[in-house]
Amino acid sequence: MARTTSQNQNEKNKVGAFFLATLILWFVSVLFEIFFNKRTELLWIVAGACLFQIANWVIRSFVSRDPLFVNTSVSLLHSTIISVSVVSILVNQCLKNGSDGMFEHSQLVGGTWEWAYAALCFSCGYFAYDQLDMLFYRLYSGLIPSILVHHMILLVCFTLALYRNVTINYLILTLVCELHSIFLHVRKVRRMAGIRNAKSTIVRIEWVLNWLTFIFARSLTHILITIKLVADAPKFEKGVELPLALFGMAGMNLINVGLGIDLFNAFKREKSSENSNHHGE
Repeated sequence: MARTTSQNQNEKNKVGAFFLATLILWFVSVLFEIFFNKRTELLWIVAGACLFQIANWVIRSFVSRDPLFVNTSVSLLHSTIISVSVVSILVNQCLKNGSDGMFEHSQLVGGTWEWAYAALCFSCGYFAYDQLDMLFYRLYSGLIPSILVHHMILLVCFTLALYRNVTINYLILTLVCELHSIFLHVRKVRRMAGIRNAKSTIVRIEWVLNWLTFIFARSLTHILITIKLVADAPKFEKGVELPLALFGMAGMNLINVGLGIDLFNAFKREKSSENSNHHGE
């Protein structure tokens, strides 16, 4: 038993070392772009990482020292900020220029909606912060932790797009899924706070919003983006943009399937718990 635990610990150390190394390489590349290539617009990445790290310290100091609670609370903050930002960017674009041509290939690949670049940088900073926080407190499990893979894919796709200033609007659309992440994080925080009454009206409303946003803001949005990429494939110039975009969306859609299964299992557990409590009364 002790030997198995030791082996698992060693494997977790190796996984952590790999993802930490990739994060350090990513960080060096960002600093290189900022200082040597004078890409000061990328400072929004640093601003995002610093803001969420400060939020981490504040929650840890005044609310709870539980690493998982702190991490989830900061993730909730990110999802809320980015959801408001993405909706504001889309609404602002519609009001200023109308929706005609908004989702044309040229706009999604070569254009950049107002504040879209800064929002993408800001979110990129969060994923870097979150990756480091999960590695530091070991908030992951398995030989190939899906959450660490998810963050690595996003960091690679986001930063390459930011460096080349292409597909910014496409990536902003992928962040519509943060509307669903709000309710994922609310559920985790709620359960860690001890609110687990499945018959509660608030909990039931939360589950309705959880499923609605999972279907429409996450799954359907990512499927439609993937379909759009495939349909517009001949319009892409030769280069890494299309393969990278398809790879990123394939990864996101695969993760969404796993997330949907986890969500369904969690829903069943809470319903069975509700039924057990009902029969016991």
